[in-house]
Amino acid sequence: MVATTPVQADFQAVRRLLLELREPFAVALANDGRLHELKVLREAADADRRILLERLGRHQVQDEIVGANRGLRSVMERVELVADSDIPVLILGETGTGKEVISRAIHQKSKRANGPFVRVNCGAIPSELIDSQLFGHEKGSFTGAADQHQGWFERSDGGTLFLDEIGELPLAAQVRLLRVLQDHQIERVGGKKTIHVDVRIVAATHRDLSNMVRERTFREDLWYRINVFPVFLPRLRDRVEDLPLLARHFAQRAAERFGLPFVEPSSQDLLALANYPWPGNVRELGAVIDRAVILGRGRAFDVAGALGISRQSQPIIDTGPTFYEVIPESVPQLQSPSNGSSTSSPIVDLNEAMRQHIKKALSACRGRIEGELGAAKMLGINPHTLRARMRKLEIDWDSFRE
Repeated sequence: MVATTPVQADFQAVRRLLLELREPFAVALANDGRLHELKVLREAADADRRILLERLGRHQVQDEIVGANRGLRSVMERVELVADSDIPVLILGETGTGKEVISRAIHQKSKRANGPFVRVNCGAIPSELIDSQLFGHEKGSFTGAADQHQGWFERSDGGTLFLDEIGELPLAAQVRLLRVLQDHQIERVGGKKTIHVDVRIVAATHRDLSNMVRERTFREDLWYRINVFPVFLPRLRDRVEDLPLLARHFAQRAAERFGLPFVEPSSQDLLALANYPWPGNVRELGAVIDRAVILGRGRAFDVAGALGISRQSQPIIDTGPTFYEVIPESVPQLQSPSNGSSTSSPIVDLNEAMRQHIKKALSACRGRIEGELGAAKMLGINPHTLRARMRKLEIDWDSFRE
């Protein structure tokens, strides 16, 4: 047996030490590589985010909720009430009223704010791909499934899944969605493994789901499951007090996005906006303001031209004198609608202008609210909306009855 020299013994000890350290070093190098890759991806994502915000004329990803303390005050109060819980929320309102903005506010104010927020337009998914998009699929589960795919439920795990236009889901998909809401478990298409998901559901629609339930085009059990806490978004024409703030907000955003000087909307601009019915709500207002800024070329704010384009694209039904012929806030003077001349008169509060306008209608209708000869018909608004506005303005319609 050959004796081992001290040098050989030291060499073997070092060799054993290096062999033992090989795996930890390999793991450390791999982790360092992953961290470097994540840093590069994060920097690229931040750069894309800055570019996107610059193009949109924004300073942050979250949409600013204009009117949160005014026309949307009751909505934001309900958002504050429900945000911390995990119960499903159903947002109801016409197209363009800002349902996604409110759903993001619910997410941001919840304990899931650090988790993902995933928006799915249920009406935009082909019926044959709904299961794959919502629940994912395994590799080879169907023709074209070349890789494993995570669905929207898995991607929003730990966060909020916003199901926009949920009324567009076909009945078969409604059954599978109901099962997920009940069990909090999914199975990928072609898979046998049950996957637990922790997802908060916020749904939205502009359709009348209760009527769809009666017509059996929407499942009653799913309706009860998602309609735990409804939030109703008012139409833009029912929150006219927010128009000055919204117009200025969209004008500033458009000026930044188009690289034009910001021009303050004038009193006549605001009056023209207030007298338009806004069938497309806040979304249409944003498009009109964009056109007004572009047509004005940074020298003016061409609302008349922008609304002219809008009126050419869709007919407007004449409903008689409008409820919104009121004096906007924070304007130096108004143009007389009768002769177009400038008049100097005291500026009244917007609520006071509304109060006077409603009182004139009630006086002309002798206190009648509903019907062909009622004040609601004269003002061109829903009787329930008029009553709510009268309560807010403390108008006693009994005094107008004869």
